[in-house]
Amino acid sequence: MGPTRILLDETSPYRSRRVIVECDARITAAYLLDPRGEVCAPVWLANHTAAEESPPADPEHTFGHVPAMPARHTRHPQGRPQFDPAQLRVVWFEEGDGLALLDGDGLLAVIPGWAGIRDGLPGYAREAVGRGPGAWALADVIEQLWPRVVHAEAYWQWRAAEGAWKTVQRTVFNHLTRTVGAGGHYWDVSDGHPPLLRVSERPATPDRPYNVISTVGMSGQRMPTLDRYMADVSDYARIELAMATTREAHIAARVFRWLGAFPWRAVTWFGPGHSVKWFQGSDGSTLDEHYAAVLLVAEPNALAGPPAPDVSGLRFHGDPVRWLWVVPITQPERQFAREHDTATLIDKLAAEGRSWILE
Repeated sequence: MGPTRILLDETSPYRSRRVIVECDARITAAYLLDPRGEVCAPVWLANHTAAEESPPADPEHTFGHVPAMPARHTRHPQGRPQFDPAQLRVVWFEEGDGLALLDGDGLLAVIPGWAGIRDGLPGYAREAVGRGPGAWALADVIEQLWPRVVHAEAYWQWRAAEGAWKTVQRTVFNHLTRTVGAGGHYWDVSDGHPPLLRVSERPATPDRPYNVISTVGMSGQRMPTLDRYMADVSDYARIELAMATTREAHIAARVFRWLGAFPWRAVTWFGPGHSVKWFQGSDGSTLDEHYAAVLLVAEPNALAGPPAPDVSGLRFHGDPVRWLWVVPITQPERQFAREHDTATLIDKLAAEGRSWILE
């Protein structure tokens, strides 16, 4: 075995994932890592020496230990030449939870969001045949995955174009103006890289005695991991968050500093009825000490309070945008939802007269 060489090392646009391609002269493999450096998903890319007939008895799928592929699972049982690092490039999926590797011959491998060590699902590789211990055959799923790669490349080209982010801002901002009312304060809650986010205030009016505070920009990128749970993700992939409050808007808006980017930082998704544990940060992002989490509600009128504005109707890149309303809850309430379900918690809160408006 020769010395290990790093052929490629790249971090995702959301900084929540990193891919490393390494070669030790015997094999080349790629590893998808989390921010702590732990392997989320590995994929064997090629053998460079003659393959054994049988796989190892107990293959390790940890960093630096993807096994050589047995002969029956590789297109080149005698080994193939090493890859040229200058020809390797990454296309991150829009969601940031997966990627495609390409070289001078085209698509080399795909590590989708549903791949992972815990589930025993490696990535897909061009050199693989069937379902080997370190990779499954890319040829078997190319028709399903290739459009995803094309979309991802087009998406990031669009995001890099001048005016793309302004298009996102303008689309969401104008929709809020039509459905909620005139805008007030406008805050930047980004940290300089995707997802870029703003928060827009819609001040109270004589007909609406509460402020509406909404994110602007979450819908500019699909959320991660949804394709682990459903075949068609379009109805859930894009969201914006909103909160209604009679408190000072700039204080309530702090919640979005951590909540707005959370799906892409934590590589997860937000949906109706989800609860998110409160982040006790040093930036003053808490609202009250007794709140332990927020509940994300698609139908706020199920709780007490005046009717909520109808913010439906927005679409972005062909997907509907769903608004989820943020309702702070206590730790006992969060525990109640875990022991029962969110619908039961909402019924309980409604019976207690809990409003969807933060007062």
